[in-house]
Amino acid sequence: MEIGAGTGLVGLQLLPELKSVVFEDTSASMLGVLKQKLNGDEVVEIVDGEVFEYNKQDVNLIFSCMAFHHIPEIDKTLAHLHKITLPGATIVVGDIRTEDGSFHHFEPIPHKGFDTVELSEKFEKAGFKVLSTDTYNVLKRERTPGVFTNYEQFMLIAERL
Repeated sequence: MEIGAGTGLVGLQLLPELKSVVFEDTSASMLGVLKQKLNGDEVVEIVDGEVFEYNKQDVNLIFSCMAFHHIPEIDKTLAHLHKITLPGATIVVGDIRTEDGSFHHFEPIPHKGFDTVELSEKFEKAGFKVLSTDTYNVLKRERTPGVFTNYEQFMLIAERL
């Protein structure tokens, strides 16, 4: 399952290695682009809305790339992910470390990145074992016109207990 799948940038790359993928996103227009990329013979399910709309308890891999900071209720979301995953399932979250809001040009979003220690504690409380939290990239982005800032991107890997 890809949370915040958007146009399928990550999930479509992984699909050949997986039996199937559930693509979830709250943007119908992004999912529309994803649907155009499919050729019809893929085993996919598309969830147009919140992850809470998926209730099958059959997921063995969840991944999300730069979408978790858009999720308002992290604790509630992690509890739901625990509910829909199989024991031993892997969760991979790639996102941005805590920043001052400039990454989204100070637009209101639920989270200005994450402190990975605090996020790890939330995962542990929800019934996951965090295996690693490593920086995988530093993204240079224009903070304000003419001013650039480096933003650290991390990857958290956890296992459902």
